[in-house]
Amino acid sequence: MATREDAAMRYFDFTLTPEDGTIHPVDALIAETPGVKREALMHVNALGDGTGVMLYRLRGEPDDLAAVLEESEEVLAYDMMNVRGERFHCYVHVPPGEPAGSLMTLAQRYALMIDTPLEFTDRGGLRTTLVGTHEMLRQALDQIPDDVQVTVEQVGQYTPERGDMLSMLTDRQLEVFRTAVDLGYYEIPRRATHEDIAENLGCAPSTVDEHLRKAESRVLSTLVTG
Repeated sequence: MATREDAAMRYFDFTLTPEDGTIHPVDALIAETPGVKREALMHVNALGDGTGVMLYRLRGEPDDLAAVLEESEEVLAYDMMNVRGERFHCYVHVPPGEPAGSLMTLAQRYALMIDTPLEFTDRGGLRTTLVGTHEMLRQALDQIPDDVQVTVEQVGQYTPERGDMLSMLTDRQLEVFRTAVDLGYYEIPRRATHEDIAENLGCAPSTVDEHLRKAESRVLSTLVTG
């Protein structure tokens, strides 16, 4: 018998790391393009015909990537946009590919919401947040392909009814963000480093960096879009 706790919406913060560091053959093309660095997936969706669309935030030379995508039979369509210095966005329409196809199927099967952007790690993993009931999230994570490593970082209650910008943050992100503010990380000149924040919270500087970048992205995106 299901309980109210079972039906409550929760979030899972985790990192997915495919065995070869890429989620699709076209993702591999982008990763292997010299001078182009994957920063984040701003949007990803599976279409009814089995194909998919991905919107990347990248750093590097868009013309170099365009030449690679133009020659690939794996790319159905692409477009470069919002080029600002070394940073740009790239839209790609792609045929079915793994492990992206299996991951999107799981999200659809268990009616999970994918929080974007999905940020790339140095190892080619993707940091993301899924939202759904605890049971649905657990079943989906149990069925992730064997060649994808899963690292669960945080689980918590999802509360969309709160209207302030900080409601977009997980409990841990909020704790790190507030500590950074309290220690003067955002003051000019800066009065604290990632190491100072990590020492205060008893965690690694890399953990502070990860949570701050995701917190900043969510808060700024909410601020800009109103």
